[in-house]
Amino acid sequence: MKKLLITASTFPRYFNDTEPRFIYDLALELNKYFEVTVLVPSAPNAKNYEEMENLKIIRYRYFPVKKFETLCYPGAIVPRIKEKPIRVLLVPFLMLSLWYHIKKIEKEFDLIDVNWLIPQGIVQPFASKCPYLITGHGGDVTSLNKGIFKLLKKNTLSKAKKIVVVSDKLKKVLQDTYDITDISVISMGCNLKRFSPQNRIENYFKQNRKKIILFVGRLAEKKGIPYLIQAMEEVDAMLVIVGDGPDKEELVKKASALKDKVLFLGSKSHEELPYIYASSDIFCLPSIIAKDGDEEGLPTVALEAMASGLPVVGSDTGGIAEVVIDNQTGFLVPEKDSRQIACQMNRILVDSKLYQRLSVGAMEKAREYNYEIIGKKYTELLQSILDS
Repeated sequence: MKKLLITASTFPRYFNDTEPRFIYDLALELNKYFEVTVLVPSAPNAKNYEEMENLKIIRYRYFPVKKFETLCYPGAIVPRIKEKPIRVLLVPFLMLSLWYHIKKIEKEFDLIDVNWLIPQGIVQPFASKCPYLITGHGGDVTSLNKGIFKLLKKNTLSKAKKIVVVSDKLKKVLQDTYDITDISVISMGCNLKRFSPQNRIENYFKQNRKKIILFVGRLAEKKGIPYLIQAMEEVDAMLVIVGDGPDKEELVKKASALKDKVLFLGSKSHEELPYIYASSDIFCLPSIIAKDGDEEGLPTVALEAMASGLPVVGSDTGGIAEVVIDNQTGFLVPEKDSRQIACQMNRILVDSKLYQRLSVGAMEKAREYNYEIIGKKYTELLQSILDS
């Protein structure tokens, strides 16, 4: 089997971590076709080298004191810097260490799958001559498109053998900004063996027959959670918020007026999430375009909710509209429109026939994103690089 190196900056730090695992799931699928090694940043309490489900993982050190390697987890690099601006000082250490480690091991691999244009993407062409595929996931595409960052991203894209983005919206951004035409759209996927309505547990949240509106994600600006909390003033249901992030304190304060209508669960493991999804009734994704231009790619949480049988009410931003098909898998609403969020959630809650139709539509749509399908699409692209 050919040897594939996957580089990323969002990845589980250990088994049953609460960090997003879409790169991990993709790597597991690609491990059927290639001998895969994943190269990701180190983190406190995470092993530098290990195998998880036959997947080789290298976590590269980027600062002399491991307890200070806090740039990437939990969450993502930009929110981590916003939370503590002093962390920006870790950025050059991370990029230099990434460059060093790619350069050190590149000869062992036949090709590289690079995730995120920043930081992995802009480092890649300086570190290695190995052919690579680059994937843009969201904010790395829509933001930082001026000055030196634009030049660095252009260099990365021009030298990539294949370019992938997770939504049609991101494809258009790259086309308009960098005048590139050869771009494939392959979203991240969903493990249909893990997420299913069969995981439902009645009264899971001790809600006493109240319907459950669910949000899962980072508690950060682009997620638009304040508009969902405001919408709950007009909805007879309980809102369950799963996740953590820099905006948590502000959101808890905003929700205090609603008393027991809003429940903050904090971050949950990937073993718990299937039951949380399936035991809820509606999934809401009230995302907005952040002040710095950051917006959603194609959120895997929406796919997981849909696979669990939940209709989705989502903002018409980023790649959300590619999975939330209006009146088929849920409803789209304008961003920052709390009244419309409330209106569409109420519409679903009071009409059992509508609910059932949207639930079935959501599950059917989620099947298109089974990781077996996503893995084959990536494999075809990677194999075309090897054959060229």
